[in-house]
Amino acid sequence: MNAKKMNQFRKLLNEQLKTLIQDAQKTVTGMTDGKENFPDPTDRATLESDRNFMLRIRGRERKLILKIEEALERIETGSFGICESCGEEIGEERLKARPVTTLCIDCKKKEEALEKARGE
Repeated sequence: MNAKKMNQFRKLLNEQLKTLIQDAQKTVTGMTDGKENFPDPTDRATLESDRNFMLRIRGRERKLILKIEEALERIETGSFGICESCGEEIGEERLKARPVTTLCIDCKKKEEALEKARGE
């Protein structure tokens, strides 16, 4: 992959990382405001349910942040866009769709087929 494309992916990943971190900061700020005082138990339950849902989303985003950081590290080391399994180059369209991927489409299909066979 040429340097121009590598820089495009670096920029894309950094933008995604920035957005995820900003969203996480907004969530923390929103949960620490402490202005919610609901005398109605139903309203309070709704708030708690919404918070739990938001925390699950942020948990998934935390995992994505780690994957983005790993992808940025692969860009720096020169291994970005190379399949971990077969060593072949990962297609550019796949990287555009999922820039944190570490497997080419063929290896990913094989992995998913094995997971399905094991019942995962």
